Amino acid sequence: METCIFCKIVKGEIPSSKVYEDNEFLAFLDIGPIHKGHTLLIPKEHHEDLFTMPDNLLELMSGILKKVGAAVMKGTKADGINVGMNNKPAAGQIVFHAHYHIIPRFKGDGLRHWPQGKYENPEEMQKYSDIIKQNL
Repeated sequence: METCIFCKIVKGEIPSSKVYEDNEFLAFLDIGPIHKGHTLLIPKEHHEDLFTMPDNLLELMSGILKKVGAAVMKGTKADGINVGMNNKPAAGQIVFHAHYHIIPRFKGDGLRHWPQGKYENPEEMQKYSDIIKQNL
């Protein structure tokens, strides 16, 4: 896609700090990192989000995600990593080219997980379970 910033990075039109590259994927440092070493993993081929990526590409990407994630953790001496993908604007997606965030995490780094809600009762929980199963 001509206007996609990640496609421009793939084409070399915009510089990036690459940490991994093969024929299908590219991983590079996020320019606005949560912690230093925060890495983005993208398919080179443009796909808007998780839902538009072909299953076989997504499957291949998971192996690369594991490899790059381990390298981020080891290289930054992190205590753990968060892996996340924002899909659609309501979920915080800003760049509409599928990508995973690999974020190094450290004990006591001050970052918190999102708040947990709860179901009113077991029937409400079952209702949502049924709705989701009907849409598979």
